[in-house]
Amino acid sequence: MTQPQPAEPLVPRRPPIDTTLFDFFKVGPGPSSSHTIGPMKAGSDFMACCAALPADELARAASLQVTLLGSLSATGRGHGTDTAVLAGLLGSRPESCSPEVLPSLRRDPQARHALRLGGRELSLGLADIHFGPVQHDAPFSNTLRCSLRDAADREIFGREYYSVGGGFIQWKGWTPPERGRPVHPYGTMRELHRCLNETGLTLHELILENETAITGMSRPAILERLDDMMDAMYDSVRRGLRGSGRLPGTLGVWRKAGALLERAAALPYMVDRFLGKLNAYAFAVAEENASGGVIVTAPTCGAAGVMPALLYAMRQDLNIGERALREGLLASAAVGFLAKHNAGIAGAEVGCQGEIGVASAMGAAMLTHARGNAATVVENAAEVALEHHLGLTCDPVGGYVQVPCIERNAVGAIKAYNASLLATCEESAHHLVSLDAAIMAMGETGREMSAKFKETSEGGLAVSIVEC
Repeated sequence: MTQPQPAEPLVPRRPPIDTTLFDFFKVGPGPSSSHTIGPMKAGSDFMACCAALPADELARAASLQVTLLGSLSATGRGHGTDTAVLAGLLGSRPESCSPEVLPSLRRDPQARHALRLGGRELSLGLADIHFGPVQHDAPFSNTLRCSLRDAADREIFGREYYSVGGGFIQWKGWTPPERGRPVHPYGTMRELHRCLNETGLTLHELILENETAITGMSRPAILERLDDMMDAMYDSVRRGLRGSGRLPGTLGVWRKAGALLERAAALPYMVDRFLGKLNAYAFAVAEENASGGVIVTAPTCGAAGVMPALLYAMRQDLNIGERALREGLLASAAVGFLAKHNAGIAGAEVGCQGEIGVASAMGAAMLTHARGNAATVVENAAEVALEHHLGLTCDPVGGYVQVPCIERNAVGAIKAYNASLLATCEESAHHLVSLDAAIMAMGETGREMSAKFKETSEGGLAVSIVEC
């Protein structure tokens, strides 16, 4: 008697995924892709728009003002959002920002900075970045309004920006940029399997062919940039392992990565030593992120420790070759693309299930693919990891990406490893829940989740730890 097959989820038809690898994986300063990288990009973009204004309008410019709304206001101080916006307005961009830029701006909150705009010199400081209402009517929680004003405080030019997670920004009136069309269009995992079956391509080859079609980049150029991004991940692990002392902020959290690694090496059992090292690697990157260091969004800053920890362990401890590591990372991108396309990856939109949960699912897919498993097994591994993060809230204590965020990165990495084990040891045909179903569940859960649990620090651990 044949086993009944579960019904496929009814996924609404949407345009195919056209997110690119280097839209998704971005190098930049922590501690939050939505609260730091996105706002810095918004500040930089706003200044570019202002610089393009007619000369007569620029001649009237007297000041700049920025208002943070929603989660950007609620936890912006702990995340350094005001500093990130100021850095963007002063000319910094995440991909080229020195690790010293944000700390230097924070050292003197009262400082004023000269900003040349056209033929005028304006004065700008953190006092010009205002923390507005948490509840607002803009279409995205993470909203900031930038305004160039004249001497009578009338607006000359303004733009409303949305930091939509993973360092992506949009603005009022935004339309997606023109780019090439994917040669293998898909919007769900089911459609992705159909493309794989019809073309005979492996998962990483399909992602590469789409990347070439969308961006126009050659394959060697894509692989070179991918290697650079992987090097940035390895570097973030190494820097974090060398770090010591307390993290910035009022919580007084101590760095633990180096001690965890040292003590893991002394454990009597090999499996404990490996898992202990994996924990240390994840702590290392999460602590770098919390200190404002340079990391890679995977898919976000808050979850930036999961993927590099696994990648580093695969290279250093599991002796997986460079080509397989690269191919595994490409496969992981498909999982991240699907989650972003059909649900979300921002804590302010869907909670931490969209950050640590998606990072864990991507990590499980990366390890499973790198070990030579079929796409169905890769999907099952990603699904297991995501399913067991469903409902996870985003409740940073004090607004800092430290408690519970750093430990969550380590737990997410361990879950990814175990999800890969489960998927490779089970009979794949007996797996009941699809990745599409898990992503749909994440999206529904995120929509129903109270704003208290979505990066506002108004509920969950952020409140209970204070009250106990």
